[in-house]
Amino acid sequence: MGLFLSGSQERPLAGQLSLTPARFRCAILLLLAACLWGCAPVAERPAPSATAGARPNILFIMADDHAWQAVGAYGSRLVKTPHIDRLAAEGIRFDQAFVGNSLCSPSRATLLTGKHSHAHGVRTNIDVFDGSQQTVQGLLRAGGYETAIVGKWHLKSEPTGFDHWEVLPGQGDYYNPTLVSAVGERRHAGYVTDVITDRALAWMAQREDTSRPFLLFFQHKAPHRPWWPSPTELADFTQDSFPEPSTLFDDYRGREAAAAAEMRISDHMGLSNDNKVSPSSARSLGHQPFLDWYERNYRNQLAGMSRAQRKQAHDVYEPISRAFVAHNPRGDELTRWKYQRYLQDYLSTIRSVDASLGRLLDWLEANGQLDNTLVVYTSDQGFYLGEHGWFDKRFMYEESFRTPLIVRWPGPVETGGVRARALVQNIDFAPTLLDVAGLSVPRDMHGQSLAPLFQADDASFREAVYYHYYEYPGIHAVKRHYGVRNQRYKLIHYYHDIDAWEFYDLERDPAELNNVYGAPAMETPAKAARRQLQVLQARFGDSPALAEDLLQRDLRATGH
Repeated sequence: MGLFLSGSQERPLAGQLSLTPARFRCAILLLLAACLWGCAPVAERPAPSATAGARPNILFIMADDHAWQAVGAYGSRLVKTPHIDRLAAEGIRFDQAFVGNSLCSPSRATLLTGKHSHAHGVRTNIDVFDGSQQTVQGLLRAGGYETAIVGKWHLKSEPTGFDHWEVLPGQGDYYNPTLVSAVGERRHAGYVTDVITDRALAWMAQREDTSRPFLLFFQHKAPHRPWWPSPTELADFTQDSFPEPSTLFDDYRGREAAAAAEMRISDHMGLSNDNKVSPSSARSLGHQPFLDWYERNYRNQLAGMSRAQRKQAHDVYEPISRAFVAHNPRGDELTRWKYQRYLQDYLSTIRSVDASLGRLLDWLEANGQLDNTLVVYTSDQGFYLGEHGWFDKRFMYEESFRTPLIVRWPGPVETGGVRARALVQNIDFAPTLLDVAGLSVPRDMHGQSLAPLFQADDASFREAVYYHYYEYPGIHAVKRHYGVRNQRYKLIHYYHDIDAWEFYDLERDPAELNNVYGAPAMETPAKAARRQLQVLQARFGDSPALAEDLLQRDLRATGH
């Protein structure tokens, strides 16, 4: 247990297959569409007949903090992601996929349970996941699947419901990472994205009972802060310049909670930990770390490298440090410099993630299993790439609330290159995996299967999605808030030490700069959104009263 508690707290780094013959499948999907209309929790359904056909393998790939703005298939101008784009070209891309709580541990617990944070118990990165509760991997394992997880876990308790697990303790290290398994811990030489890919491929290749389908949760550390690229890709983007978002110098007018947050590139990004300027170079110009931990983390990262890896990093980053001292940027110029350095390393880590997916797809194809496998690519949440002047996540604004979600499954996803505009959420992952495996979806799961959308997009799939963020007081100082988003409008309520409402017309204000809560012209849609909020809170068992109770409990536990 100690291995998972130690270092786990988030710190400021921080042949075509189908389930059925065509007629039977269409009938099943039509029935599902009728049963699952709206947001109601999914009722248990009998599994399809065993004669309906073999069940697919499931390869569920989750990156950490991979912004949808940094995926080629979503129109990114920043980086090419050819292997992720291949999934979209051969499958379905969800353009309105959201999380229920934009934070690493809560999102991972939602994947496993199909529930919002207040129901599965992991509301912050400090909470410990209760592995005795019902999980999708446990249900799939009981239903005949061989189950495994390789990579990032970040839930502090020991993984349950898996036949095999090899996971990073806490956040894990980019270089020469330790992996923990049922038989102990082992340090692996190499870069973390390559190491966990090697381990995932080894597990697939060494499976003894291939008569059973498999579920593999393959979860990356990258591109989590502090964005250390592979040694072979350290310099790949260092000469590139990226377009600045129009809101890089947002003044947060009319948005009190946004103004209070501590995740600005200008003030809160560490020159050493994040931008790889040597501490001595930063101090020579009078710069001090926002937190002393930033400098310690930078030194610890270097200490964990081999001599050859340190030399590779030195050869790339030392000239950058010298140039920084010589140029000595200040004010807005410094913000622009930090933004460029941030993206250079962040995008390099994504290049490795994309290459990892290519290796997995190649292995499945070479072993005749690609078209027999449901492949899902997503992230635990979105991320800010300079929008609103920020890095990190947490807020209900689009950049961190929305996440990439791409699914490839020949047969059920009949045509490639499909774009779905239905409102979907990470509470839907567990029900979807159970559904495609032919297993019943428990009534207490908050989400619903996405399988009907594999055949045709349906705007009535869900009227609105619900959000609740809890980690305050805490790192980055993002206020507690909950809210609702429908196809056009978003309503947010911040609480605890403030009582503030925000309302956005996403059609007219996609950048969410103009809070129109209280504007007479917005009274009707704002009231409708508030009713939607109340309906969803009642449906999921959340409420302002519960939020206050949990707040007081958290304050007592942390001594605030």
